[in-house]
Amino acid sequence: MNKKRTPRNQTIVLTKEEEKRLSKKLVNLDSPIGINELLNKTLNSDIFKIIKFLPEQFVDLLFIDPPYNLTKYFNKRKFSRKSIEEYAEWIDSFLGDLRKVLKPASSIYFCSDWNSSTSVHLVLSKYFKIRNRITWERDKGRGAKTNWKNNAEDIWFCTVSDEYTFNVEAVKLRRKVLAPYKSNGQPKDWIKDKSGDYRLTYPSNIWTDISIPFWSMRENTEHPTQKPEKLLAKIILANTDKGEVVFDPFAGSGTTSVVAKKLGRKYVGVELDREYACLVEKRLELAENDKVIQGYHDEVFWERNSLSNKLKSKK
Repeated sequence: MNKKRTPRNQTIVLTKEEEKRLSKKLVNLDSPIGINELLNKTLNSDIFKIIKFLPEQFVDLLFIDPPYNLTKYFNKRKFSRKSIEEYAEWIDSFLGDLRKVLKPASSIYFCSDWNSSTSVHLVLSKYFKIRNRITWERDKGRGAKTNWKNNAEDIWFCTVSDEYTFNVEAVKLRRKVLAPYKSNGQPKDWIKDKSGDYRLTYPSNIWTDISIPFWSMRENTEHPTQKPEKLLAKIILANTDKGEVVFDPFAGSGTTSVVAKKLGRKYVGVELDREYACLVEKRLELAENDKVIQGYHDEVFWERNSLSNKLKSKK
């Protein structure tokens, strides 16, 4: 049965007709491919089987959001929880081979939950220079009765070498000033405008300004582990320049490719599930005319729930 949706529900869904049409855009890789044939494409393939076909050194930013070490279904496919050692072996089975696609100045971001982080750290340290671990607040769900509510996820930031891009001015966060200080009657290190008093602060490795996509947001899909567009925007802006290549080997609903497109980067996404791969293509089509990234406006990242007042003041 089709779900009955409220008028405010903006969840992106895929019809059978759309899936049939969009599947023609997908690339099914079974032999070596050149860079120009690969860019701005969605590969409906198994990353484990196609690594050998990918070109060398074409990626500026590698974003990896694999299945976490949990038992979970992705449509009809099931990922089963493993021991810490087994999960580390599973990561190692693709991560080492992926090194060939990276440029010497590439950056790598690897997503995990608290239980996966031990495995992830061990394997990443074998191949890359680990720069930081970002923890972002994933405020969703009602809580737990016998444990602390699992309310955060980790993203490991690594580089291939000591030469890498980090555009700190592009990822500053706009924060409200609670106790504005003045010097000679003028704001000191803060700005005053119609929307209030604020300052632009340097980004930290604790992110509390991310909203999980939900039914009334235009970016929302039915994918069970969708990452927010704002989260990807921070990473892409920090570690790439316009025209550079972002690669996601576990594309899911396509947030990485969509945000890369909105921000003027090139992208390549790999997704095994055909329905999800078509969903990626639908979101990419929508991004042709919709460049909005929730929580990012005027080239500034805003605190959660603080942007609406700014937009109203401009009307």
